[in-house]
Amino acid sequence: MKKTKKVSKKKVTGPMSMEELLQLEGVQVGGLKKGQDVKGKITAIKNKAIFIDIGGKTDAMVAGKEFEAVRDYVNDLKVGDEIEVQVKSPENDKGQILVSMRGAAAGYGWNYFTEKEKSGGEVTVFGKELNRGGIVVVAPFGFFGFIPGSQIGSKYESDPDKLLGKKVKAKVLEVEQTKNRLVFSERLVSEPNKVGEENVVIENLELDQVFEAEVVRVEPFGIFVKVEEEHKGKTMKLEGLVHISEISWEKVDDVNSLFKAKDKIKVKLVSKSEGRLQFSIKRLQDDPWEKIEEKYPKDKEFEGEVVKIANFGALVRLEPGIEGLVHVSKLAGVSLKEGEKIEVYIESIDVNKRKISLGLVNTDKSQVIYK
Repeated sequence: MKKTKKVSKKKVTGPMSMEELLQLEGVQVGGLKKGQDVKGKITAIKNKAIFIDIGGKTDAMVAGKEFEAVRDYVNDLKVGDEIEVQVKSPENDKGQILVSMRGAAAGYGWNYFTEKEKSGGEVTVFGKELNRGGIVVVAPFGFFGFIPGSQIGSKYESDPDKLLGKKVKAKVLEVEQTKNRLVFSERLVSEPNKVGEENVVIENLELDQVFEAEVVRVEPFGIFVKVEEEHKGKTMKLEGLVHISEISWEKVDDVNSLFKAKDKIKVKLVSKSEGRLQFSIKRLQDDPWEKIEEKYPKDKEFEGEVVKIANFGALVRLEPGIEGLVHVSKLAGVSLKEGEKIEVYIESIDVNKRKISLGLVNTDKSQVIYK
């Protein structure tokens, strides 16, 4: 009698992954890598999970925190939609493929806010935390945005703490994806008539108009001020910004050292684009760079003050708002210090770039520095 050949089976010891089990059955599995971007088709949407066919051994899944992060995006999806996802775990301890839809949701979200900005539609935001300029909010799709103090209605203006932990309606003012910047207005929703009236007043303002203003708050990038304008027998209070670049013809490093809330100052209106007021302090005075070449002719000598020593040379102030550079190549064997008065001469002036090149005048006849 012919003996039947016995086929031995390899003994399996210890737990095996789903991939290993499939390989024993002869199923070839394409390897997925963490961080890999893949495209797939939605096969099911359940309460707290989305299942996507990405060509793997099982459907990939968006669940837990990943699902919560894109909940707003999910509301507009349906079974059969194609979508791009990123692999978070090629296989977890339950043999599941976990993926993220945040990238797709982010692109969708920016388009959503751009459309809202164009249409003037409302969105619901959640007050997260206060800062000196306004309140940080959480917007749809998990985006973070900002409501400036000037865009908070009178209901919350005196006590913005009341916005924390609360959902409010707002309108989109600015969308800058490259800067990851979203700006909202609460008062456009809560006080549309008042805002509309203010816009009429702003439209009638004239550029270069000078106002008595009060500093509302000081920020690293400038100061917010409030001005008053009469309209139909009423005094309207309008808020605007003096950007740090418009404070002085000289460079300003620390705004807080110059202003504080409730300071009274004069400002000049320089822009009223899209209902936003931009003021200037420096333009109340003449630009020191006007006719600069007549005032500082080439090769003429002047006294200046060293205001900064840098690795590229020494910055010298000739007058407020006018500084020139003595290049490091001209400082060999010369020791200067900030605050020191020195004699310099004009080498060249670039009016367009507002740059002056200076040379040192030789006051020590034993050294050859000048020319």
